[in-house]
Amino acid sequence: MHDTVDLEDRGVPSVFVSTVEFVDGADVQAKSLGTVPSAVYVEHPIQDRTDDEMRAIADKAVDEVVARIVG
Repeated sequence: MHDTVDLEDRGVPSVFVSTVEFVDGADVQAKSLGTVPSAVYVEHPIQDRTDDEMRAIADKAVDEVVARIVG
């Protein structure tokens, strides 16, 4: 989150990617940093996923990530 905020402050479009498990925590942290991050949340958990499962999760999220960066 800190890196995303820093990059945005420097004019570099950025997107915070996390699992849905951390939505509340990300919201609290963003509020404490005085920002509303551009975030994309993916299914949880990602720990112990196979490479194919991780690719599938990434494939589902990539269009939203790109849209937020260029939007």
